[in-house]
Amino acid sequence: MTKLRDELITLAHGSGGKSTHTLVEQLFLEELRNPLLEELGDAAVADGLAFTTDSFVVKPLFFPGGDIGELAVNGTVNDLAVAGAEPLWLSAGFVIEEGFPQDDLRGIVRSMARAAERAGVAVVAGDTKVVERGSADGLFVTTAGVGRMRATFGAPRAGDRVLVSGTLGDHGFAVLVARGDLRLEADLRSDTAPLNRLTASLAELGTQLRWMRDPTRGGLATTLNELAGAARLAVRLDERALPIRPEVAGAAEILGIDPLYVANEGKLVAVVAPEAADDALARLGPDAAIVGTLERDPPGLVLLDTALGGSRIVDVLVGDPLPRIC
Repeated sequence: MTKLRDELITLAHGSGGKSTHTLVEQLFLEELRNPLLEELGDAAVADGLAFTTDSFVVKPLFFPGGDIGELAVNGTVNDLAVAGAEPLWLSAGFVIEEGFPQDDLRGIVRSMARAAERAGVAVVAGDTKVVERGSADGLFVTTAGVGRMRATFGAPRAGDRVLVSGTLGDHGFAVLVARGDLRLEADLRSDTAPLNRLTASLAELGTQLRWMRDPTRGGLATTLNELAGAARLAVRLDERALPIRPEVAGAAEILGIDPLYVANEGKLVAVVAPEAADDALARLGPDAAIVGTLERDPPGLVLLDTALGGSRIVDVLVGDPLPRIC
């Protein structure tokens, strides 16, 4: 296991990659250890309920396709949904910088209300803090959620299929371009959206549904590395099957950033039994794709069969090419 050697916290510790995992396992888990936390899932599951929490520090607060309020609701709903739960209630905490425009705050809260209605959940509790000018970069939002478990997962096994519900990398590149640091002429919009209706449909597959996650920080690559490590299996991806918009592929090529490592906020990755793959694909909709297969060897690794006929290891993200994406 990688040791936490850094004396100071860096942006890489928030990337969702190797540095984040090391920080979580060697500091937070070490100090707060308990059986539920040891699972290190998107949500803790006990007594038929799922519970999750998340903080949102996206920059800018408003971006094509959404804003921090909608992102916060959808992010928490989705963490519950991919854990196999029906999301029910959310709480929201706001850290507001002195001088923040009230009209912007109202717009963000209205956006949260619309997102909650769309997802079929209610924001039932909250908290507000105001800090000195220059202390919060405008607004930070923390949400927590509770849901009722409804999915019964089977154990992942060799031969299972890996599916994604739609195109990859949309959110991360949309936010990056919205910052205005890059003059890219591309119509990029965030994919932020609730996933609970899709996950409810997949739950009807019973134990033929093996596993679900939403590939947010660290992207699909990091998410599948977590699967491979936990299941002690290999994941083999087909590069030609990966759904990536031409605009995203173009921006990725210009910036030298692999879309597999870029955050998604309205997509899920699922593993299903091979005999259920076509059914699951139909349930996920027209943009979904079967992108890979679980194999016995080499355990713990994610491999990509490239369009050129070669193969390469897809490792966990090391640095943070796109900080403050969510």
